[in-house]
Amino acid sequence: MLRKPSLIFLTILLIISFFAVSGTAQVRGKVRGLVVDASGNPLDKATVTIVSTRLASQRYETRTDKDGRFAQIGIYPGYYQVTIKKDGYLPKIFEVHVEIEGDTNLGTVTLETASEQVVKNLSAADKTFVKANEFYNRGEYEKAIAGYEEAIKLSPDNWAYYFNLGLACKKLGKMAEAREAFSKAVELNPGSFSANKEMGELLAKEEQYEKAVVYYRKAVELSPNDPDARYNLAACLMNLGQSEEAMTHLQKTVELKPDYAEAYFALGSIHISQNNRESAISCLEKFLQLAPQHEKAALARQLLEFLKK
Repeated sequence: MLRKPSLIFLTILLIISFFAVSGTAQVRGKVRGLVVDASGNPLDKATVTIVSTRLASQRYETRTDKDGRFAQIGIYPGYYQVTIKKDGYLPKIFEVHVEIEGDTNLGTVTLETASEQVVKNLSAADKTFVKANEFYNRGEYEKAIAGYEEAIKLSPDNWAYYFNLGLACKKLGKMAEAREAFSKAVELNPGSFSANKEMGELLAKEEQYEKAVVYYRKAVELSPNDPDARYNLAACLMNLGQSEEAMTHLQKTVELKPDYAEAYFALGSIHISQNNRESAISCLEKFLQLAPQHEKAALARQLLEFLKK
């Protein structure tokens, strides 16, 4: 004969279930908005596609309801391309940052009508773009590049096509082509955090720090709570001898991400240059605590030995 579960056992199950659900909710965000036509009338059944800028296979799709509203929940934190489209209208593409427990509201999105030929070209471009993303996800970067270039021919004003082309070129070490593609993406969408960040990264690797700073500043302006953008901007500023401003960004970096080891090493280096012995020791010790096997760990130990004499 089966026994009924005890009250204690049921309580434990409920507690486990609660934490499992709440834990998932805490790390995921939401994107929502309202889609209308040029007259302000709600557009129902418009397709909303949300794709990660880092991993194209991380994809979400929903549709607007009869009131033109949409909401996609359960999105992992990160940067996403949001495409809103409906037959007979020009699509809109945005870049959004989804934060932990974030509620990203796109507000009211207006879609303009388009001619039949334009819609046909856009549809073909979108299909080509999706196929190129599939090649990219499989590591077939040459085929992905060909696909993105074909999509650009069909729809030359779509910043996302250039951005993804840049990513594929970067994978193959085609840095000149990647820079050209990212530059065009920024030109078409100056508000893209990811495109500005990628431009800054390429320029920094070429040691063009002054130019890189321009793009990293924009990236920080667009996403002030991104620790990587802050750190990379600080690194470029340090290479330009602008240590005071670099320190400000590094301090913000560790405030945003307390375990950002490289930022502590950089802070320690600045403190050494400013003869702030105790602060330098504190930062370098924190660096070693966080990353004892880091490639700069041996140098950090040598510096600490010297500072403590």
